[in-house]
Amino acid sequence: MGTETGAPVSVDGKTAVVIGGTRGIGRAIALGFAENGADVVATSRSQDAVEDVTAELRERGATTTAVTCDVTDTESIEALRDATIEEVGDVDILVNSAGTVAQSAVTEMSDEEWQRDIDVCLTGVFRACRAFGRAMDDGSIINISSMSADQAREERAAYCAAKSGVNGLTRAVSADLAPDVRVNAIAPGFVKTEMAGPKLEAGSAFRETVDERTPMSRVATPDEMVGTAIYLASDAASFTTGEIVTVDGGYDDSAQ
Repeated sequence: MGTETGAPVSVDGKTAVVIGGTRGIGRAIALGFAENGADVVATSRSQDAVEDVTAELRERGATTTAVTCDVTDTESIEALRDATIEEVGDVDILVNSAGTVAQSAVTEMSDEEWQRDIDVCLTGVFRACRAFGRAMDDGSIINISSMSADQAREERAAYCAAKSGVNGLTRAVSADLAPDVRVNAIAPGFVKTEMAGPKLEAGSAFRETVDERTPMSRVATPDEMVGTAIYLASDAASFTTGEIVTVDGGYDDSAQ
């Protein structure tokens, strides 16, 4: 990894895998990497979604391959890793963006809802870091966390717990994989994605509260996470590891 003064904020020529890369923040990062010269494999459980985003990546000039992946299955993650190395090249960047959210109060949440959030949002990140960490000689892992990791959010007990775990896991893995592989996380604030649902629609009471507490007076788009991801993936971040980078428009949760 380059450490020379003035290393570029660039992913040009690098190979990236984006797990959870067919929608929302992951998809924006995958396409953003491709537009900035990276070869990218974007994946999820849906064959149709993978094929669609793979076509978009090729339109942007990226070398890629269509491979599905289930983060709850270790063999599936290892198959993704091996297929990427064989068909695209050694992996320089891994982005863990697969997510789900159980929307239930803790007194109503089932064991299955709790376990699903933990398995996808936390244990899935562990499985991917383990599998790709064994094969990466150099590079960057970026985990998508959330500012909810440090907030009290109604009906989000499993999600908040999982994202808090992602932050701790990121710091621990950064120590295990140093000095060759850097491991950081992006903690987005409120982002208008499919998973966010109608609560963030303009005009809703929740959205009005969010806008009032955000100095930028709005929520983010998935594309606004791309710049931070490119920086963390680039050689310009050669001495940045174990960090949780919050991108929330200055959101103030002190009134909660």
